[in-house]
Amino acid sequence: MPNAAVPFLTIGFLILSNVFMTFAWYGHLKFGDKPLYIVILASWGIAFFEYCMQVPANRIGYGYFNAAQLKTIQEIITLSVFVIFSVLYLGETIHWKQIVGFGFIALGAFFIFTK
Repeated sequence: MPNAAVPFLTIGFLILSNVFMTFAWYGHLKFGDKPLYIVILASWGIAFFEYCMQVPANRIGYGYFNAAQLKTIQEIITLSVFVIFSVLYLGETIHWKQIVGFGFIALGAFFIFTK
């Protein structure tokens, strides 16, 4: 695989993985009337697809990125996907304190990637 494709494939798979993960972890919140065992089974079913994207992402990306960088990319993507999800799917608003907190996390990511 060409080295230039690695970051795109890694990040693309991580984005897909995090979309599935976010729905698996938080999608059931709109279905508070459903029995817990149903939402657990549904979440596990969705999480299967999350793993089908996350494992290849890390396998492809490791070597080009180190483990700390892969985890950092995953966390930034997770927060980004979650913000979009919570606004569009759950109908929540984002408070300025959350934006500041996410900004500090992004600042931490800067240090992970700086040599």
